[in-house]
Amino acid sequence: QVQLVESGGGSVQAGGSLRLSCATFGVSYSSTSKAWFRQAPGNEREGVAVIVTDDGSTVYADAVRGRFTISQDKAKNTMYLQMNSLKPEDTAMYYCAASFRVNDGAWPPEADKYNYWGQGTQVTVSS
Repeated sequence: QVQLVESGGGSVQAGGSLRLSCATFGVSYSSTSKAWFRQAPGNEREGVAVIVTDDGSTVYADAVRGRFTISQDKAKNTMYLQMNSLKPEDTAMYYCAASFRVNDGAWPPEADKYNYWGQGTQVTVSS
């Protein structure tokens, strides 16, 4: 059974940094792409960033471009999200997701094309 396990969330002040990790277990081959989504209370889930496994191409939401960096370590089957210059509006539950269908950087990422999801990790940014 495929499992995605996130870690690295927490509470920081505005301007601070956090690094989220998403480790994949239970599958011997790589997904075609992985993504980070987030959902704040009262808001819809939104895509944050996508990375295509084969070529490592990335795409970001306008709100985070230039501040967040998505990356992967194929050998460890792990994905990361480095978040710098955090703002209070970045406060949300962050979820990683893996797709065996999506193989391009189309935006926005469609959640229903991502087969597997992590349990979520809370990020709280105070002003």
